[in-house]
This record gives sequence, structure tokens and C-alpha cells, in this order.
Amino acid sequence: MDPEILEFDIGLGGGGSSGRDGDDDANIGLDVDEDMADSPAPSSILASNSNGGGFGTGGGEIYLPEGDLLDLEPYEGMEFESEEAAKAFYNSYARRVGFSTRVSSSRRSRRDGAIIQRQFVCAKEGFRNLNEKRTKDREIKRPRTITRVGCKASLSVKVQDSGKWVVSGFVREHNHELVPPDQVHCLRSHRQISGPAKTLIDTLQAAGMGPRRIMSALIKEYGGISKVGFTEVDCRNYMRNNRQRSLEGDIQLLLDYLRQMQAENPNFFFAVQGDEDQALTSNVFWADPKSRMNYTYFGDTVTFDTTYRSNRYRLPFAPFTGVNHHGQPVLFGCAFLINESEASFVWLFKTWLMAMSGRPPVSITTDHDAVIRSAITQVFPETRHRFCKWHIFKKCQEKLSHVFLKHPTFEADFHKCVNLPESIEEFESCWLSLVDRYELRDHEWLQMMYNDRRHWIPVYLRDTFFAEMSITQRSDSMNSYFDGFVNASTNLNQFFKLYEKALESRNEKEVKADYDTMNTSPALKTPSPMEKQASELYTRKLFTRFQEELVGTLTFMASKSDDDDDVITYQVAKFGEDHKSYYVKFNVLEMKAACSCQMFEFSGLLCRHVLAVFRVTNVLTLPSHYILKRWTKNARSSVILEERSSDVYTNYLESHTVRYNTLRHETFKLVDEGSKSLDTCNVAIDALQQAAKRVALATKNEGRATLVNGRIRGDSARDASRANTTTHKMPCQPLSEDDMDKKIRELTNELDYASRKCEVYRSNLLSVLKDIEDHKLQLSIKVQNIKISMKDGL
Repeated sequence: MDPEILEFDIGLGGGGSSGRDGDDDANIGLDVDEDMADSPAPSSILASNSNGGGFGTGGGEIYLPEGDLLDLEPYEGMEFESEEAAKAFYNSYARRVGFSTRVSSSRRSRRDGAIIQRQFVCAKEGFRNLNEKRTKDREIKRPRTITRVGCKASLSVKVQDSGKWVVSGFVREHNHELVPPDQVHCLRSHRQISGPAKTLIDTLQAAGMGPRRIMSALIKEYGGISKVGFTEVDCRNYMRNNRQRSLEGDIQLLLDYLRQMQAENPNFFFAVQGDEDQALTSNVFWADPKSRMNYTYFGDTVTFDTTYRSNRYRLPFAPFTGVNHHGQPVLFGCAFLINESEASFVWLFKTWLMAMSGRPPVSITTDHDAVIRSAITQVFPETRHRFCKWHIFKKCQEKLSHVFLKHPTFEADFHKCVNLPESIEEFESCWLSLVDRYELRDHEWLQMMYNDRRHWIPVYLRDTFFAEMSITQRSDSMNSYFDGFVNASTNLNQFFKLYEKALESRNEKEVKADYDTMNTSPALKTPSPMEKQASELYTRKLFTRFQEELVGTLTFMASKSDDDDDVITYQVAKFGEDHKSYYVKFNVLEMKAACSCQMFEFSGLLCRHVLAVFRVTNVLTLPSHYILKRWTKNARSSVILEERSSDVYTNYLESHTVRYNTLRHETFKLVDEGSKSLDTCNVAIDALQQAAKRVALATKNEGRATLVNGRIRGDSARDASRANTTTHKMPCQPLSEDDMDKKIRELTNELDYASRKCEVYRSNLLSVLKDIEDHKLQLSIKVQNIKISMKDGL
């Protein structure tokens, strides 16, 4: 048979797949339409192919041989117009048979260095070269699959004097199983993205669709995954390369924008990792003056939000945010992430800290990311790091999708296990029960999240301030600052305008909240001086949250469970629910309380359990150390919270409460010691009687105190005598010494009797008030139970 010259005029281009996800093969591919191969064809068939990758997947044209020649098997002496044509033919043959190809070796001319011989082989030819020097001292985290098994199948071609290429050797046999036709598209040399497929991907990517949804659309369009001709990995890599190309122009626009902003305001801060000349492959950070000022007031807790770089938005963008005194998100700066290595995050956090005057936050919340975690440990060693619980719940839906489908109750049980436990012991027991119930004890991802539980389970984090109003809610600042402005189809060119709109909108919302707080008064629900005090100090939203806790005390009973000198422990529980109690330790002298729920430590607001203890111990106003300035109306003021003239009554009540609790505490100690024996009891009674006389005399003298020349003068006998010498004298009959003693005894007896009578009246009054308070509490509980019963009945 005479040799025929087969024309495969194709162009070479970039790969359509990535070496990260494949084996050791070279990119070899030919876009052959299966339907065209099976049907009669004219003498010359023109197939358009604009794919960049594979054996011959460039933007040129592919000329296929006549119909019967498509089934040709290579043979020695077969001629081709070019080396590329020989490659394309062998790859087409490999696709039909069921194996992948690659270029193995070549031989060059000694005269001019041109390639004169080439060998194309099966992708499983040879064996992997394990270089001991490369792998001796380092651990391979993701070892690649062994794909080479020493297959001998190959096609060798060499150039003739005429310029044509002729087959000089062909080995047909393989030492492995070949791939069936419905799996050929998974072989690397046959994975290719055609021109029409690229156009469709570009359109769907611009509309905000992710790789998974795009592949679903392509499979439906082409009638099956084998007809698509490439995998989801190829689609994902193609989309990533598209974004990378578009970013090159966008980053230059970003730098121009930042330079303009800095020229307009010297306090505008921005930095580029490395040199600005390398910005196309580096990270960029910026913070406007307002963001830097926000941090001085609200920088105690920070969220670093990297979800915008995920498939949700596909922008390499990450803002630093916090929470202001209205509970609204505020901005602390933004980063544009190109390089996401650990060193880049370390640079970013150090740069951000420098822009924020070098003061690290108390706490920081981020995605669950090992690289970010390592960088935070290096830059913020004293800052409490938390993983975003909302992000982990979303990840759980992906990692445990089979469990969600099989067990509809799993999601609710998982959320309860994470959010509801009041103690570490309760959580540990609940988690063990959960993984056993759903047979997940050996699930790798779930076990990893359990190992990291101290970074995201609420019960482990309550001792640190995160500025959240509820322990069970997700972070308000996470994923929210630019929501409503940035969406899945936003590119960086559009982002600048949307970024400024977001700043304006957030600022307007804060101004509106300030106006409402300063110009309107909230409705009070109790006669408590503490509620009135809080309404004058807190912003509207924070007062509403505090009011909920204060009103909530009406359903709680506080009873003393332990008394250890200065610290008294109270058991606080709802009426009839002693099995679910909270414990509050109250230092009477220092007016400090700590609750087992740790709400104040976590949110900066006192819980209803502490407020219930304050109610039964007559603490009528909030002690100053429980009023965080960052939650008050003047949070943005540069001065410490000042007392105003309207607070005089509040200060009087607070000081009276301190005096009352101090005296009561000391009296109880005297009673405890004095009751141990008859002798100590008599001594204690005598001491109390003497103290009562001195207190009564002090009370009498305090009532007679007069203000002379701006100074308070006591009503002692000497002062009275001196006053009589400076005023007109009144005639009086002098008393004898016996009469004076008798008169003093009579007055003393009257004073003792009046004191005892007052003490009885005071005790009776306190008893009546306590009965009224208990009766009111019982009525309130009955009303609540009736409401619940009526609601259940409806």
C-alpha cells in the first residue's frame, strides 16, 4: 500500500487542564467530533477548534482525512505533512482505542539544532522517577497517584529530506487495560475545551455561576459528560485563568484609585506587598481615615471576612470589620488578595496592625483556614482567635450532605449540640451522643472540627469579649458589611463605586441611629431606677437589649446558696426550674458579680441572672464598672464617661446601697460570732446597744447641722455655747447637777425606746415589702403561665 500523506493543520496553545490535578502526562489532545467520525465525510472536512491545550488544540483549523481513513491504524512508512500532524493523528488514534498520549523523546540535528526525530508514547510508558534527594528531608502532604506502569506502546516519526515526516516505528500492544469510550474524556490528552464550550463558560461565569453549575449546564447542552470532552477540574482551572487575566488590568485600576485617595487625604493608608511594580502578583491593603478612627473606639473585637474570595463572590477581597455602639458593622480596612500564602497573610496582618496604631484587638473572628490561623498566631499571639460558626455550619452541609439527606433531624440536633450547652461537660456529653447516634465517630472532617472546638464552640469562648448580643447568634459583622452592594457578578472595576456606596450607606445608618438615640426617649417598662439610668446611658438598640434582660428577672428567683466572707453565691433559676440553675458570685463590698453564663464577659451587657441578684440585694443602679463606654451614647467621645447633674440621685442611690450592704455584711459577721456562746452573745448585745446609741446621737446631730459661712458645724454643747455668745442671749433657769443627770437619763431612755420602735417598724416594713415583691413575682409567673396555656390552646 502506498503511503498516504495526512494533513492535520493545527495550532498549538495553552493547556486546558492543570498539572495540579493530573498525572505526569504532557498536554496532548485533539477535538474530534464523535458524530463526524461515524458519518460519511467529503474529501475534506473542516473542524473549527479554538481551544488552547492538548496535542493540537490551538486556535487554527483541523483538517481530517476522508471518512474511511479515520479508522486507520498507524504503520511504518506512513507519511505526514508535519510533526504536529503526526502528533494529532496518533492522539486521534489513542482516543479511538482508549489511552492517553504524551511526547517522550526527540532527536535534534547536529547541524542546525532542529528536531529531526520524535517519539510519542502511551501516557503509562516508563516508571516514575523517585528522586531520593528531593523527598528525603520533607514530607509529601499529597502524594500523587502512580500512573506509569512501563507500557511500551509508542509511535516514532522522523523527518525526510523532502520535509515530510514518516513513521519509523510503531508498537501496538499495551500492558494495561484500555479505557472504554464513555471514559475517554477523562484522559488528559483528550480533555479539551472547545471554542463553543469556552464561549458558554465565559457567558455563565459573567452571570455569576460557579464551576459546578456551569458543568451541569454543559452536560445538559451536549447530552452527557462524555460529549462535553473535559472535566469539572478543567472547567474550574479555565475559569481561574480567566479571572487571573482579568485581574491584571483590575489591579492597576485599584492602585490608581488608592493613589488618588491618598493624594486627596494624607491620612488615607495603603500598602502593597513587595514593590508596587510587582503589584500584579501581590496583596494590597488600604484603610480610609474613618476606618482608622473607627478602630480607636470599637477595635476591641474584629472580623476578618474572606468569604468574598470564595465562589460566593469570586472577588479576591477581604474586609476587616467590627461592631459599633449601635450593634452595626463598621469598617477597619480592606485587603485585595492575590497571593494567599502564609507569608502573605503575615504581611497583611502586620500591615493592618501598623495602620491601626499598633494596638491588637481582644478577639478576632475568621474563616476556618489553617493558613490564616497560623498567621494570626504569629502576629496576634495574645488575641483570642475564633472561627466563624456560620461558615462552619455552611461547610457542614457540604461535608455531611449524605447525613443531611438520610437523617432530616441531624441538622437541628447538630445546631442544638453546638449552641445550647451551658457547660463544657454538657457539650462533651452532647457531642459524644450526637456522633454515636448518627454513626459519625470516624468521620474525618467532623473529628477535625471537634479537635478545633475551643475555637468555635460558644461554651469555650464565653470568657472573651466578642460584642455579640446573644451567645447563640452568628457574628453580625461576618459577611454583612458589603452585603447588598457586592454580588456574584461584581468585578473589580464595578467594585470601586459599590464600595463607596456601601460606605455612604453604612454611615447614613449610623447617623440615623445616633439621631434616634439622642432625640427620642424609649418607653420604660418598670419603675426601676436602674432601667431609667440605662435609658440615659445606652444607645437605643443596646438599651432595648438590656431592657429585655431586666424585665426577664421577673421570672427568676435568686436564693443564697453559699456565703464565703466577702463573696456570696446565689442560685438563680426560674420558678419551678431549679434543675436548670445559674450561679452568681457577688462581692458585696466591691459590688462585683460573676455569672456562670458569662454573658457580660462575652457581650458587655449584664445578664438577667446578675440583675436578679441585684434586685434581691437592693442594688438599685448599675455600678459604673458594668457600663462599657463602647455601648453608650458618647462612645465616640474622647473623654471618659462623665457624671452629669441629673445623676446626683443615681449616685445617692448607689452610695446608699453600698453603705447598706457593707453594714449588713459586718452585722452578719458579728451575729455569727456572737451566737457561738452565752458570753459572746452578751458582749455582742452590749456592743449593738452601744452602737445604736452612738448612731442615734449621730443621726440627731446630723439633723441639727447648720451651714455657717459655707461650712457645716455640729450641734455639740460647745458649739451651742459658742453660738449663744454670738447671738442675743435668751433668759433661762439654770439646772442643778442632779436635775441635769435625771434629764439626760430620761432622754436616753426615750431615745432607746424610739430606736427600738424604729427598728421594729423597719423590720416590719422590710417584711411587708418582701411579701409584696414575692406576691408580685408569683402573680407575674401565673400570668405568664396563663398566656402560654392560651397560646397552646389556640
